[in-house]
Amino acid sequence: MPERRSTPRQPPRRGVTLAAAVEPMRDRGERRARPRGDTTRERVIAEAATCVVEEGFAGASASRIAERAGVTWGVIQYHFGDRNGLFSAVARAGYEQFQACLDDAPMPETPLRARVAAVVDAGWRAYGSPLGRASLEILINTRSSRASDPDHAAELLECARGRNRIGEQLLGLRRPGRSHGAIEQLLWAALRGFAMTLMFTPSDYDFAAEREALVDVLTAALEPLR
Repeated sequence: MPERRSTPRQPPRRGVTLAAAVEPMRDRGERRARPRGDTTRERVIAEAATCVVEEGFAGASASRIAERAGVTWGVIQYHFGDRNGLFSAVARAGYEQFQACLDDAPMPETPLRARVAAVVDAGWRAYGSPLGRASLEILINTRSSRASDPDHAAELLECARGRNRIGEQLLGLRRPGRSHGAIEQLLWAALRGFAMTLMFTPSDYDFAAEREALVDVLTAALEPLR
């Protein structure tokens, strides 16, 4: 019998978005932002992601994002500090969405192929979305500026570890004395590669055939380990 999956530790609370958790830049002791401010932050993050996807990282200037979101540059400064702060919030929101997509995905216990397909489909919903694609493009284009930022590097490492834990749990790879990191890394690397390909092609191609092939490969690799 296949091993039952464990529940991911500390899943994100439903209905709580990272955008709502990004605190505005304000003086200590000032009253907390009203719900309307939370809505503004969410709208700016979503519009920033769409702008990066549609116009590219270089074209997603602070003024352009403000124009698309219907706010002033001062509003963006209030909520995020500067353009880098906004893009950091977009990247973190992309990871939160990744967690939510996998956590909310219907996960059949059997057969193995159906389970793998559910993980692949959920992962693609995250990576293939505007927020997921924008997060990847932002991380690629800010690599040099992040090299000297140990806090941001530690945050990215923790995100990667969290993603790997989710993959282990959903695919049933967490077994004593066994390491299946190559299988898990193939899963995420392939999905990221599909999403990154869309940076260079003006289309919303969904890689359905490629994802089907990925499910076949992963299932074949996992079957002997059951």
